[in-house]
Order: sequence, then structure tokens, then C-alpha cells
Amino acid sequence: MANTSSAKKMVRKIARRTAVNKSRRSRVRTYLRKVEEAISAGDKAAAETAFKNAQPELHRAVNKGVFHSKTVARKLSRLSSRIKALAA
Repeated sequence: MANTSSAKKMVRKIARRTAVNKSRRSRVRTYLRKVEEAISAGDKAAAETAFKNAQPELHRAVNKGVFHSKTVARKLSRLSSRIKALAA
């Protein structure tokens, strides 16, 4: 339990930050799920559209510190290659 006023303030700040980050993470996962669903359905046009919508959201999450930049780069690369494989 926090004893000092600064520790109590940090608890409040962390709770606020956690809520914001949780919301951002959930939003990113929703965009990724839409891409995954389009890929599994085999709909290349829908997958490309969903991927284009997901890209800025993932990069925004990196800028806000929710995800590491290399994690997002890896996810985007793998999704991109899977979408390209749909045509073949």
C-alpha cells in the first residue's frame, strides 16, 4: 500500500495509463483480427483493405509506447506475406 503522497499519485497515474494502454491494445487487436479473418476467408481484396487500415493503427501504438517497433514490423511483415500468398 502506498504511504507517501507521491506514491499515491503514482498509483493514480499508473492506473490511468494502464486503462489507456489497454484500450489501445484492444483496438490494435481488433484491426489485426479483421485482417486475419479476411485472410482465412481467402478474400484478398478485403484482406488488403483491412491491412491498409491496420497499418497506421499499429504504427500509432508504437509511437504511444504500447508495442515495440520490431514487434509491429514483424507482425506487418508476416501479414503482408500471407496476403501476397493468397494470390498464388
